[in-house]
Formats: sequence, C-alpha cells, structure tokens
Amino acid sequence: MADLKCAVENCGYNEGHLCCKGDICVGGQRACSCDDTCCESFTRRREGMDSFKSSVAHPSKTISIDCEAVKCVYNTNYKCHADHVDIKGCGACDCHGTVCSTFKEK
Repeated sequence: MADLKCAVENCGYNEGHLCCKGDICVGGQRACSCDDTCCESFTRRREGMDSFKSSVAHPSKTISIDCEAVKCVYNTNYKCHADHVDIKGCGACDCHGTVCSTFKEK
C-alpha cells in the first residue's frame, strides 16, 4: 500500500487530496515517462455531486495501486511498491488528463 496524494481536484473520488475509492489503477503499459501514464480510476466530479463518497468509502492516505506501467521501477507483478505516489492532473476531463508523477523508468 502506498501513501497517495492526489492533486486531481475534479475527480469524484478526491477529498482533500486523498482518495475515497479504496484502490486505483495506473495505466501506461508502454510508458517511458510520467506523461505516458494515467489514473484509469479517474471519474469526473459531476455538478451537484460532492463526490462518490459514501458511509463505507472514506478518504484514505494509503491505498492499493494496480499498475500497468511495466517499465516503472516501482512496478512488481502489476502492483505499485512505491512508498509515496503523486497523481496529478489539473483540469482533467478524463483519465488521460492525469499522470502518475512518481513514475520512474527502469
């Protein structure tokens, strides 16, 4: 489990830079840089909806991260093993507007 900081403020799962989803998936099977990655779990916050929070899903500082970026040094068997992960994407409209800025090529 990684310490996650999410700066994608318009994601429906983001609450105070923490994620309410419980687990996320980072995409970018052919990624060679962080710009080639994305948070595939991103969902755009809908107007009139605060987020996808529920009484069961609470924002969490640590989270399980599945990772398709096989060239990342932190990826072992499609799981992220970084101690800290930053997801960024100011103004993202879809998952492709987000990046895993922790990505580091092997």
